[in-house]
Amino acid sequence: MKFSDLQFKPHPNYPDTGIQAIHYFDNGYGVSVVRFTTEFGGSYGADEGLYEVAIIKGTEDNWHITYETYITSDVIGHLTESDVENLLNEVATL
Repeated sequence: MKFSDLQFKPHPNYPDTGIQAIHYFDNGYGVSVVRFTTEFGGSYGADEGLYEVAIIKGTEDNWHITYETYITSDVIGHLTESDVENLLNEVATL
């Protein structure tokens, strides 16, 4: 999957300063890719124009962040578009 395949929308909590794309894979996992700023900071790397990714599990209507994969036990920040693309392909193979 390519980074350009992600469909970003305004971030639900920070619509004026952030974006989010959620993508699901057939294996039941997905990703939430965000970049947002707040007066107290923001997503990891947002001030550098970079992205933060959370691995998610569930459905479009009922999902949660999961920390139970070999990929990571937390969100992953400071990611370039290429880094995000690599993670997308890794999550797709879980």
